[in-house]
Amino acid sequence: MDIFIAIIIGIIQGLTEFLPVSSSAHLVFSQTFLGIAEHNLAFDVLLHLGTLVAVIGYFFTDIVNMIYAFFLSIADIFKGNFKNELKKDPYKKLAWFTIIATIPVGLVGIFLNDLIESLFTGVTIPAAFLLVTGCLLYFSQRYNTGDVNLNNLTIKEALFMGLGQACAILPGLSRSGTTIAFGYLAGLDKEFAAKFSFILSVPAILGAAVVQMDGIGAGLANNFWPCMLGFLAAVISGLFAIKILLKLIQERSLDIFAFYCWIVGAIILISSLIL
Repeated sequence: MDIFIAIIIGIIQGLTEFLPVSSSAHLVFSQTFLGIAEHNLAFDVLLHLGTLVAVIGYFFTDIVNMIYAFFLSIADIFKGNFKNELKKDPYKKLAWFTIIATIPVGLVGIFLNDLIESLFTGVTIPAAFLLVTGCLLYFSQRYNTGDVNLNNLTIKEALFMGLGQACAILPGLSRSGTTIAFGYLAGLDKEFAAKFSFILSVPAILGAAVVQMDGIGAGLANNFWPCMLGFLAAVISGLFAIKILLKLIQERSLDIFAFYCWIVGAIILISSLIL
């Protein structure tokens, strides 16, 4: 793979993994239009690991506190005060709710993986689902009550966001966009919905990378520099995308991404049907 193309795809992966415009759709589009016929498994894994590094780096303190709190809560089980401590410590609650909300995407990945992969063979299906992403972003903001945060978050709302993440395995449905939209519909505060969405991405991206880990050694041996530079591009652009999205949510709305999804999705869909 050409180094320049690897960097471009890495930037696309990093930006679109966290901006609500669907990384899966944009990777399909970019690889199609750049004429990349061969599928480099090692490169795909490293791009996902790059976005994983980005989100862990941005929320490093929160994630470390969650991991520490999780192990403390294991001890609480044996002490018989698990529920009481869960209510007192927000990081214990966030850790367990993240695990619970990850269950739906895990089940979909295990049982429907082959079916999902078959949908990535062309641009038509991703383009159609990109239109759906735009609708989710646009309408969810208008039905958001914005009064649920970590203090009053329940398993019901966490699982609802988890279902959104499971749906986003479909190409063209943005993972960040769908989970944030489901959070809005569940009544989550806008900033907390975005933060919880990003934290939910950690086990999801890690799981996907682990599943695809076979053959990474051989892939790196043949395309070391393109893979590594694509990885770095995904890390840097991912950090930038997280910062930009959180700022937009605080100060404005996500309508610009809804319009973008509609325009790009419509252009690609019409072009694929005509040509």
